[in-house]
Amino acid sequence: MTEFSALRQQAGLSIPEAAARLGYTEREVYRWENGAVKPRRAVIELLKTLKPTTIRPAVAAKSSFRFIDLFAGIGGLRRGFESIGGTCVFTCEWDRYCQQTYRANFPEDEHEIAGDIRQVDESDIPEHDLLLAGFPCQPFSIAGVSKKNALERPHGFACEAQGTLFFDVARIIRHHRPRAFVLENVKNLVNHDQGRTFRVIHEVLTSQLGYHIHWKVIDAKSWVPQHRERIIIVGFRDPTRFSFDSMSIPDPLKGPKLESILHPENGSEKPERPYTSGRQAVVSDKYTLSNHLWRYLRDYAEKHREKGNGFGFGLFGPQDVARTLSARYFKDGSEILIRQHGKAPRRLTPRECARLMGFDSPGGQFFRIPVSDTQAYKQFGNAVVVPVIAAVARHMEPHLISALDVPGRRVASA
Repeated sequence: MTEFSALRQQAGLSIPEAAARLGYTEREVYRWENGAVKPRRAVIELLKTLKPTTIRPAVAAKSSFRFIDLFAGIGGLRRGFESIGGTCVFTCEWDRYCQQTYRANFPEDEHEIAGDIRQVDESDIPEHDLLLAGFPCQPFSIAGVSKKNALERPHGFACEAQGTLFFDVARIIRHHRPRAFVLENVKNLVNHDQGRTFRVIHEVLTSQLGYHIHWKVIDAKSWVPQHRERIIIVGFRDPTRFSFDSMSIPDPLKGPKLESILHPENGSEKPERPYTSGRQAVVSDKYTLSNHLWRYLRDYAEKHREKGNGFGFGLFGPQDVARTLSARYFKDGSEILIRQHGKAPRRLTPRECARLMGFDSPGGQFFRIPVSDTQAYKQFGNAVVVPVIAAVARHMEPHLISALDVPGRRVASA
């Protein structure tokens, strides 16, 4: 870890926040972060002066609240709300490989991970102040709907396997009446079934459960080099002045580029098998597409181009912003391919996917990946972008804490 990275983390600043406070571009800050160049001494000295005012132990203690993590995946929503002092008291995730990754990264948990939410009795869930749920998005996503239509399978709420799981979230909210909740899903949730799906969700949360809800579609490219739009739905049990309109979102045109998450391959980071090897930590050859697959992807793209369709691979360089990483990335990696000189392009490594989704960064917090590449690609493709959730958490924090400070509130133990 570089001196700059250590001081930045001690100061409690994200890379975009450090860039804004120090008056430099995020690109330059990323170069300091990974040790590509050293910042001026004046920058280091200024960062040291920020340390006492930006570390927030008192706020964290005051902000301590209890939350539950439903459809937890690998813990992206949890990471965002732990950053403002929350304590997770219950986790539910049915996929055993996601459970493996979740346990590896939250080994301190004293509670077990529940499996199928349909088998969970709401009375067995501990009391909590905040409910988090990234309920399954495939029944509502554009790609998911197209695939199900092609296979003549139901989607949305008609999909009994996944589409009706929202109502399990609703029954838990109805039973526990948490002060607030945060739900996450794909952008297409708003338009699915000509808007009828979202109208049902809105009706359940407001008219039936009595919550005051707010929602916003947020593109992650303000925080990470990826165009990824997701809807965030926030609900408060009691009236508040919360509004997404006042949320601070960095300029997406000035967001980070892919070079900030790619392996530098110059020896500035330690090799990490099986992703990189050798003294220069060069990306392993197994991530380079075979000539046969590369030829197939080009022919496939050309065939659809001639038909006027937009299907095809996405080829990117260090100064680009990637397409949306999906759970199908393990198949051929076609949506995000990285150019290479003199040979076929390559997939991202799982470590680069972790960085692309904000679970860690070069020289930053290290996210454990205990599963195979196939499972890792699925997990990151289904995950939330952690810095986006952390930004939402910070924006919610004063309203959430205000809700918890009302007379007669249940005191949440840390």
